Amino acid sequence: MGSSGSALRVCADHRGGINWLSLSPDGQRLLTGSEDGTARLWSTVDGQCCALLQGHESYVTFCHLEDEAAFTCSADCTIRRWDVRTGQCLQVYRGHTSIVNRILVANDQLFSSSYDRTARVWTVDKGQVSQEFRGHRNCVLTLAYSAPEDLPQDPCMEAAMGGGLLVTGSSDDTAKVWQVASGCCHQTLRGHTGAVLCLVLHVSSHTAFTGSTDATVRAWDILSGEQLRVFREHQGSVICLELTDRLLYSGSADRTVKCWLADTGERVLTFPAHRHSVSALKYHAGTSQDQAQKMMPPAHEMVLLHPESSASGCPDLVFTGSGDACARAFDAQSGVLQRVFRGHTFVINCLQVHGQVLYTASHDGALRLWDVRGLQSVPPLPRRPAAKRSLSRLFSNKVACAAPVPLQPA
Repeated sequence: MGSSGSALRVCADHRGGINWLSLSPDGQRLLTGSEDGTARLWSTVDGQCCALLQGHESYVTFCHLEDEAAFTCSADCTIRRWDVRTGQCLQVYRGHTSIVNRILVANDQLFSSSYDRTARVWTVDKGQVSQEFRGHRNCVLTLAYSAPEDLPQDPCMEAAMGGGLLVTGSSDDTAKVWQVASGCCHQTLRGHTGAVLCLVLHVSSHTAFTGSTDATVRAWDILSGEQLRVFREHQGSVICLELTDRLLYSGSADRTVKCWLADTGERVLTFPAHRHSVSALKYHAGTSQDQAQKMMPPAHEMVLLHPESSASGCPDLVFTGSGDACARAFDAQSGVLQRVFRGHTFVINCLQVHGQVLYTASHDGALRLWDVRGLQSVPPLPRRPAAKRSLSRLFSNKVACAAPVPLQPA
C-alpha cells in the first residue's frame, strides 16, 4: 500500500480553497490562487508567504507564474498581472464577459479562455486584446499554444502560421485550432461526445491530446485536423493529462491513472489505489544520488529540509492528487504505490514538485509541503491482460473533482 509521508510545512493563510498552484521557471517562488479572491506568493526556500496579491472582486480560478511577473484570472471576468517583488498590480486585462478560467503566457503574449465562449490573446505590457477567437458554442475550458518556430516552415502557410497556433477545448464537445495571426479557425476537432476538460500538445509532432467527459483520450493532427487515435479504457471522465517523452498519463474520475504509448494508444500501466477521482497529475523525472547531492542547497539555506539530511536518488515518479484528499507517489516504471501523503481534508486541486519537495494545494485552503526523499525503485510486476470495461459515469466540475457544495464567489 505504500508508506505515509508527513508534511514539512502547512501553509494555511488563505481563507478559501486553493484552485491552482504555479511554480516559477527558476524554482524560487510558488503562486496560489484562491476562492478568497486573493493570490499569494511563497518562497520555496522556507515556505513563507512573501506577498499577498489583492484586487480581484471574485474568486481566483487559475494562476501562472513567471520569474518577474505573476498572472491571475478570476470569476470577476478579468486577468491581472503583478510584480513578484512588490506584490503591486501592474495591469488589469478587461474584455471577457464571463468567468476567465485558464491563462497561459508564451512569446510575450497572454492567452485566455472563458465561459463567455471565447479565447483571447493580449499584449502583455499594454493589456490590449490583439485577437479574439469566436466559434465555440459553449464554455472554453482549456488551451495550449504552439509557437511559429515549432510549426512546418511552409512558404505557402507562412501568413497563416506566422503567429503560431492556439488549441482550445470546450464544453461543446469539440476542440478547435486557431491561427493566432488572423484569428481564423484553422481546424475543428470533432469526435468527442462530451466536454473537453484537458489537453496537452506534443510540439514536434504537431499532435494534440484531449481528455473528455466521454471517458476517452483522443490524439489529433493539429495541422490537418485528422483524428489519429482514440484511447479507450477509462470508465469515467478524463480530468487531467501529462505528456513526457512519448508516454501519456491520464487521470480520471474512475479513480485511476493510466499510462499510454502516445504513438500507438497502447495502455502500458494502470495506477490504482485512489478512493476518489484523480484531480491532479505530475510526472517527475528521477535523479541519481550524485544528481540529488548537487541539487541540495547549502546547509545555511536548508530551512525546509534538515541541514544534516543526506540527498538520495529517486526513481521516475508519478505524483497524483485526488478527491479523497490524499496525494500519492507511484513508481513510474512499475506502477507500484510508493507513498501516500495524508493531511488535507478536501480535494487536492493542484500539485508541483521542485527539488525534493512536493507541494500540494487543496480546496481545504491549505498549501502543504512534503519531503519526497527516500523513495526507491520497485521492480515491475508481471503484466496481465487488461479486461474490457464499459465507458460510463460522466463527470464534470469546475475544479476537476466533485465537491459537495457549489463554489461561491469570495
